[in-house]
Amino acid sequence: MGFAIVKRSVSIAGHRTSISLEEPFWASLREIAERDRMSVQALIGRIDADRGDQNLSSAIRVFVLTDLRQRLGTPPPNGAAQD
Repeated sequence: MGFAIVKRSVSIAGHRTSISLEEPFWASLREIAERDRMSVQALIGRIDADRGDQNLSSAIRVFVLTDLRQRLGTPPPNGAAQD
């Protein structure tokens, strides 16, 4: 089961960049942004500001996974960083 990578352009801190993610991650970002009453672009900006040296696409995937685990009440795996 594979999902195609979808590349989208966004503006972060006044700079245009493109982000490549699988469609389920884009859909999850839209759901999280809607729930938090913000735009997807603003949510990506928040993730970008908190990511440190991590690749932005990877940071987004980890953010989505962390959000899901928190909603399910599932603790992070042993050795995983906690926010």
